[in-house]
Amino acid sequence: MSEPNFVLDHTMVRVSDLEESMDWYQTYLDYVEHGRWEAEDFTIVYLGPEDVHEQGALLELTYNHGAEEVEVGDAFGHIAVRVEDVFDAYEELMDEGVEDYRDPESCGGSYAFVKDPDGHEVEVVERDHGAKWSIDHTMVRVEDADEHLGYWTRKFEYEHTGRWEADTFANYFMKPEGAAEEAMAVELTYNYDGRSYEFGDAWGHLAVRTDDLVDDWETLLTREAEDYRDPESCDYNYAFTKTPDGHEIEVLNPEDSPVDHA
Repeated sequence: MSEPNFVLDHTMVRVSDLEESMDWYQTYLDYVEHGRWEAEDFTIVYLGPEDVHEQGALLELTYNHGAEEVEVGDAFGHIAVRVEDVFDAYEELMDEGVEDYRDPESCGGSYAFVKDPDGHEVEVVERDHGAKWSIDHTMVRVEDADEHLGYWTRKFEYEHTGRWEADTFANYFMKPEGAAEEAMAVELTYNYDGRSYEFGDAWGHLAVRTDDLVDDWETLLTREAEDYRDPESCDYNYAFTKTPDGHEIEVLNPEDSPVDHA
């Protein structure tokens, strides 16, 4: 069976010390390097479990040469990684020296949180599928739930895979129709109080895969996606659009990527 279009390929975060961040993810989450791109002004490294699923997503660490720190805003929330038992996994992280942030008991026993060296939040969630520490979802905060649910449905043909509506907020999980369980979802978090959000520069973008960058880019424009950075302006390696709130979404065909994959 062929992979559905627009499966999430990776989440990009910016880091202030590439070696420190790589060591954190490789030591505590057992990630391995899957690809690297060395440019004049920046370095990109793709990390993930060694046995990441074919529809699984990777974490892209971007280091801008000479950068001293990055600012974590709140328009992006976290990545979430899968484990069989959240209590055992959190204890393992604590034993290995990860700083205690939000333990399972404080989160109702079904998830927990830690932070990487730059303060990116990493949620630990229980799942019965996927490699240990593989990325389950990336959470973004949105100012209008109806608008963003329609955006992902119309532009990328996503469907609901889960929802949780509380007294003050709601979470909506979405993936392309027919995507594997192991594929990463996007979690839309909507707070009912009408707040707005700041991006900072510590979070970069989400990326979706396509088999035909040019044709699928034209499809997105037909569906009235924002024409932010078209394929031609990116040397036909990728393109970028934006959500209604400004979250950047990279569109790429991995076969056309300039990244040297391991």
